[in-house]
Amino acid sequence: VQLQASGGGLVQLGDYLRLSCVGSGVPFDEYAVGWFRQAPGEEREGVSCISALGGLTEYRDSAKGRFTISRDSAKKTVYLQMNDLKPSDTAVYFCAAQRISRCSLVREWYKFWGQGTLVTVSS
Repeated sequence: VQLQASGGGLVQLGDYLRLSCVGSGVPFDEYAVGWFRQAPGEEREGVSCISALGGLTEYRDSAKGRFTISRDSAKKTVYLQMNDLKPSDTAVYFCAAQRISRCSLVREWYKFWGQGTLVTVSS
């Protein structure tokens, strides 16, 4: 599977962004998808994930109530809607996929990774 992430940008405190992850080359519905982020000098951390077919989602605590993950089967796309952005959300965001039903916020869960998209939140 090939993953293409997009939607990053420079925004201000309290703004919103929607990231997109397009999966190609496979029946994307059969893949769990996770969003991860990595700030400079930090470890890559799981932000949110969605199960294959989209029935279950998970969020890291700091994302709960602000971020929403969803998937559009017809477009083979997983979205991460990020509202009320904070400077602490500044990072390169990556999407990852694995052909398994359940998703996880653990990076080792995923075999396939897309390139990152940079999110910068200024105060």
